[in-house]
Amino acid sequence: MGDKVRQILVVATVLAVIVVNILADTLPIGGQTTGAVANQFDVYFFPAGYAFAIWSVIYLGLVAFAVYQTLPNQRDNPRLRRVGSLVVLTGLANIAWIFCWHYELFSLSMLAILTLLGGLIAIYLGLQVGQIPVSTAEKWLAHVPFSLYLAWVTVATIANATIWLTYLDWGGWGISPTVWTVIMIMAGLAIAVGVSLPRSDTAYLLVIAWACTAIAVRQTEVTLVFAAAAVAALLAVILAVTTFRNDYRESVPRPT
Repeated sequence: MGDKVRQILVVATVLAVIVVNILADTLPIGGQTTGAVANQFDVYFFPAGYAFAIWSVIYLGLVAFAVYQTLPNQRDNPRLRRVGSLVVLTGLANIAWIFCWHYELFSLSMLAILTLLGGLIAIYLGLQVGQIPVSTAEKWLAHVPFSLYLAWVTVATIANATIWLTYLDWGGWGISPTVWTVIMIMAGLAIAVGVSLPRSDTAYLLVIAWACTAIAVRQTEVTLVFAAAAVAALLAVILAVTTFRNDYRESVPRPT
């Protein structure tokens, strides 16, 4: 794929994703909104409605990335070259998920979101987030947008899996839904720690904190879930502050 073609495809894909996601709730696609489909299921691993406002931040970041990667001085950036086709793949997976979800094709929606998650992981690794020194522009216009996107889709994948298993009437091996939710919250936090700490990725941790806080807000009447989500949110914030301080200290030149 030529560099100019790659740049155009990335821009077109980002615009298509945004348009489809807007239409998802304004038409709405399939005759129902994204939230209306989710609300058919009584699951605990699901955040309060306000949490989904983060998509506005994510899409703003993707637009910033799309513009940044079109700049002439970024045309031969090896990291942007490496992830161009993956950005297109994740865009198609995002759009596919919308249609599968709105038409209640839950098994296919699980496949779509796993494809989206896998593509985002590959982009995150391809950009070498937190692994190499990059310009301030590349950090804020490439690394941070995909840190936010990957973190939220990690949470969304767990939520999607929970709804899918509920749709399939999975018994949970005799373990109560509340306990399973606590396990998933802790697993999500463990993933966040494993991903973010080696890379000092504050943005990733802040998204996890945001998601866990929203789960706690939604589940205030389910004491065990509320407590687990609140603790996870607090730990994520503490870790985010720690990684930010460490990153700041490393970026400040030391006197010789």
